[in-house]
Amino acid sequence: MKTIIEIDKAPKALGPYSQAIEYDGLIYTSGQIAINPETGKIVEGDFAARVHQVMHNLATVLEAGGSDFSKVIKTTIFVTDLSKFAVLNEIYGGYVSASKPARATVQVAALPLGTDVEIEMIAHK
Repeated sequence: MKTIIEIDKAPKALGPYSQAIEYDGLIYTSGQIAINPETGKIVEGDFAARVHQVMHNLATVLEAGGSDFSKVIKTTIFVTDLSKFAVLNEIYGGYVSASKPARATVQVAALPLGTDVEIEMIAHK
């Protein structure tokens, strides 16, 4: 059975979707962008600050579903500028280096609210 994961500690969905879905022991997160859940606005500052906020948002959603970064199986990362790949890699690795999930990183033309990074994950409980 499918369970919707919806919490106040992570940014509200920007449309008709859930923050995550749990199905058959797997957690499928929606893409998270660098929205501060307290303000509802994109984190200002540099790219690194936004990546950290995205990872914080993902940690909160995964925790609500009974999971964490050590249980991530697959990550998909969307960025608007692959020249920031080294910064992204360093920060992302700090969160998931022990579990080394499969990953795809894709450069895209644009992301919601004009941000420059979005990350989604699949994890087990």
